[in-house]
Amino acid sequence: MSKVKLSYFDFSGGRGEACRLALFLGGVDFVDDRIDPKEWPSKKSSTPYGSLPVLEIEGKGTLAQSNAILGLIGSQHDLLPENFFEAAIHHGILNSCEDFNFRVANTLRIEDEELKKKSREELAEGYIKEWAKNIDKQIDGPFIAGEKISVADLKLYTVLSWIKKGVLDYIPASTFDDFTRLNGLFTAVSTHPKVIEWYKDKN
Repeated sequence: MSKVKLSYFDFSGGRGEACRLALFLGGVDFVDDRIDPKEWPSKKSSTPYGSLPVLEIEGKGTLAQSNAILGLIGSQHDLLPENFFEAAIHHGILNSCEDFNFRVANTLRIEDEELKKKSREELAEGYIKEWAKNIDKQIDGPFIAGEKISVADLKLYTVLSWIKKGVLDYIPASTFDDFTRLNGLFTAVSTHPKVIEWYKDKN
């Protein structure tokens, strides 16, 4: 079997976490390469796009961008629908998660506290609620496609976790509380036996 290595920063969150979960749920024996942020500047130029995560497969090469990695894992390890149109719907949700990440991450660069407060409060009551409403109506329950988990469910889980942890000032941890299907999906992923197994020694 080809050796597989996933490189990402040394924390349980962000774009790389969904890739780790997907590999684990897919039964892939992989090297979980966790990079200290202090070491990142010296490694950055060696990656395809100057970003993480990066997936290396012996005999194949290097793949970057989290959605590309998730698409590959999903298609190879039964974590995406086989039907092309249904799979495309899941890819659309993956892309929507990236839109979400981009919009929220932009506020991390704001240094003025009042401007940050204003920007995040507007996001929480505007864009984030609209995004959640649109995603919520696409979920069959408990997962996007019903009873079967996919890489898109895992990506949504990491996005929801970012907010639900309450680590972003001025964006309440309760922001998603009114979205029944989203919360049901979050619970279904967090209680999935393989997800529980992944985190049991990491907390």
